[in-house]
Amino acid sequence: MLDKNGIAKRIAKEVKDGYYVNLGIGIPTLVANYVRDDIEVEFQSENGVLGMGPFPFEGEEDADIINAGKQTITTLPGASFFDSATSFGMIRGQHVDLTILGAMEVSENGDIANWKIPGKMVKGMGGAMDLVASAENIIVAMMHTNRAGASKLLKKCSLPLTGVGCVKRIVTNMAVIEVTPKGFKLLERAPGVSVEDIKKATEGELIIEGDIPEMKL
Repeated sequence: MLDKNGIAKRIAKEVKDGYYVNLGIGIPTLVANYVRDDIEVEFQSENGVLGMGPFPFEGEEDADIINAGKQTITTLPGASFFDSATSFGMIRGQHVDLTILGAMEVSENGDIANWKIPGKMVKGMGGAMDLVASAENIIVAMMHTNRAGASKLLKKCSLPLTGVGCVKRIVTNMAVIEVTPKGFKLLERAPGVSVEDIKKATEGELIIEGDIPEMKL
């Protein structure tokens, strides 16, 4: 089974040369640490940064350079900073090739809930609304189950939705899953995780075809 860094490392394999990529808060921010050195990728953060690099080493942080999650980041040569209007112009104008988001729930038809838990104070949906409405290619990084062991890959989301039918692929601590018109399709399983383990942890319709390979990180 993967930890958060393992999930980020697997998602990094989906990033292609020349991509502009938006990294959401949480696990997605770790993806920048694992992208191959032989490709060029521009990471965008909706607070107004293009050209994010890996997280800084301890003692090398600059409190003025942060991502949308208020974490200190590094920037690569040629990086630029701009206002949120320009940033969301990039997003709404579909100039981002890949969006990587965290989620609390995903339904078998690709709905995503990642902004609000009823009864808890939140400041608003934030940039996730624009990202899921505008992006053509969305990968979700998440744990397969919640702390109580209940599935987060559901027939229907129980939490308030961020977007409808928008998720294309999910990478969890247990599996890589594609969202299809017929439900979740299992593509890969995490090291040490069986197909039966994944079936038990998935509430939504899970399509299994042939032998399911183990992830290569």
